[in-house]
Amino acid sequence: MLEIIYEDDHLIAINKPHGLLVHQSPIARDATEFALQMLRDQVGRHVSPVHRLDRKTSGILLFAFDKETEIAMHQQFMNTQTIKKYLAILRGFAPESMDIDYPLAKENGTIQDAFTSFKTLQHAEVNVPFGKHATSRYSLVEATPKTGRMHQLRRHFSHILHPIIGDRTHGCNKQNKFFLERWNMSTMLLHASELTFTHPVTSESIHLKAALHDEFKRVMDFMNIHL
Repeated sequence: MLEIIYEDDHLIAINKPHGLLVHQSPIARDATEFALQMLRDQVGRHVSPVHRLDRKTSGILLFAFDKETEIAMHQQFMNTQTIKKYLAILRGFAPESMDIDYPLAKENGTIQDAFTSFKTLQHAEVNVPFGKHATSRYSLVEATPKTGRMHQLRRHFSHILHPIIGDRTHGCNKQNKFFLERWNMSTMLLHASELTFTHPVTSESIHLKAALHDEFKRVMDFMNIHL
């Protein structure tokens, strides 16, 4: 059963687990379960996602029950009228805070503006050697993307040389292998933790929060990170 964190007559939000696709995709033919179908079967109603999360990203995923609400929420996300916050664990000691203003290319080569702000919540030093270093260093950060480009946070953190742990596409292969061999951890440590938007029907300000999943919390425990 999916964890439902918000529901009314027009919208429903879940706390998506790591590894679950939003819907069927030709690039992931191995998948047999999808959030869209699971939620539809769970609530017995048609649902449509109004934004997307990567397969390996966990956290808040919002769906609409009707077409009018779906279109209105699509517009809010496209016009950056929503506020999204993510938690991530990065390689190394990240700066205390930073604005990343770094354009990103679409698959067709078109360059798009992309802007992310983040603040570091805690640094962690694990007493396990890595490479030439006597210890392993990491950072828990809270990121606020101001635009919504494909893999934006993953690409932005890679750009500043603090990739997200577990990101196979844009991350550090040595760190990912290290986590798999040392801690049997292959999850990407990126979680959509908060979402604020204006309800398209009631005009209320809605603020949603999604708790971290167990694997993310397990890593925080052995890193001695506390929120």
